[in-house]
Amino acid sequence: MTVQVDSKPTGGIARPALAGCSNNCTSETSIEALNRSCYCLSLDEPALRKGLDVELGSRGLSQAMVQSHPHLFSAVPMFVSREHLDQMGRVIGAVEEVVATEHFRQAALSWAPEIARHDPGSPGGLLGFDFHLAAAGPQLIEINTNPGGALLNAVVGRAHRSCCADVAGLAMAPMESAAIEHALFEDFMTEWRLQGGAAAPKSIAIVDETPEEQYLYPEFLLYRQLFARHGIEATICAPRDLMHTAGRLWRGSVPVDFVYNRLTDFSFSHPEQSALSLAYLARGVAMTPHPRAHALYADKRNLTLLCDEPFLRETGVGDSVIATLLAAIPNTVILTAENRDALWVERRKRFFKPAGGYGSKAAYRGDKLTKRVWEEMAGRSYVAQALVTPSERHVAGEPTPTPLKADIRSYAYAGKVRLVAARLYQGQTTNFRTPGGGFAPVFTEAP
Repeated sequence: MTVQVDSKPTGGIARPALAGCSNNCTSETSIEALNRSCYCLSLDEPALRKGLDVELGSRGLSQAMVQSHPHLFSAVPMFVSREHLDQMGRVIGAVEEVVATEHFRQAALSWAPEIARHDPGSPGGLLGFDFHLAAAGPQLIEINTNPGGALLNAVVGRAHRSCCADVAGLAMAPMESAAIEHALFEDFMTEWRLQGGAAAPKSIAIVDETPEEQYLYPEFLLYRQLFARHGIEATICAPRDLMHTAGRLWRGSVPVDFVYNRLTDFSFSHPEQSALSLAYLARGVAMTPHPRAHALYADKRNLTLLCDEPFLRETGVGDSVIATLLAAIPNTVILTAENRDALWVERRKRFFKPAGGYGSKAAYRGDKLTKRVWEEMAGRSYVAQALVTPSERHVAGEPTPTPLKADIRSYAYAGKVRLVAARLYQGQTTNFRTPGGGFAPVFTEAP
């Protein structure tokens, strides 16, 4: 699979000068220069609050969210060239081709929990492909099956505006925000149909541990509103609120047809998740994302397969697919007792991640590792990835602009990119605690 994006040179964006802009944002300004010095697109916070009020359907809730999540949204967008977007699309398509092979699936499932061997019949929902933009091009640092922020980024994209009179030549990537929500809803319905659903589901449960305490709980509300607009009753609950009886999943007296799974435990190993596990294995409920999708895409050990040329050749995929992956995935190896000493010596060139990790938890830059933490890691499953320095986006600051690191996330379903967004931050990993940082829409040259 490939994602078709018109390619243009990265050297500049051909457009009229931006009237009223005091920064270096004129015609032929390069992407790199825009990310260093352009503040002509800024976040209209009143518009954002108004948009959230409409989306959440609860007057005043957005104001509370702005106060409780002060660093969720950045005040500036990220600029990414169409050439880089096109390259990211090819990487995503190449990953899908490899994952579809039986050779890869056998290898990935060999270290997955038993529940991942159950095939519900669907790809498993939206994926988040996280890239760093390096000199050699976009580098895929990880894949996530629970990529939060898609709907939030659709909303914030509408709230960004120009403080100048003319922004001709810029567009959201890859589609404008009005189309994103429709595409995301259709992806849910595709999952439903592929898992055996006939008519539209009547009820959906958005499930997470203590959902109201989750940082991205506002997005759960956005999804509930999205489903409601299509006539589907949606509830937000914890797994302990669900029961499995009469071959179905229930919340109280209401049967649940479909689960939007926001849990991070994809093996359903805790006793309170037993109802979810039983209903899923009995095909008594549709689910997305599901344990099999996590095993095939999000286990960090799979990256060791996707950058291994001999293994890739054994899958039978074409030379172009192999070349695309080898150029875009940093060297990644599983941390073992045999290679621990060697990796400790070269740790400053590596980033260490737990195999089943999420949200950057227990992930470490090698140059920040202490001997104590290194010894603690010995009892856990980790991968060591070649360190790729992220690109930067400067934000306004005093006395000089502040450079923030940038991760670029492509939200994709079945190889088709739905949304591209950035996460701006300082520190080792994304954290939503950086002043001026947070989610930022990605703008590129208009086609």
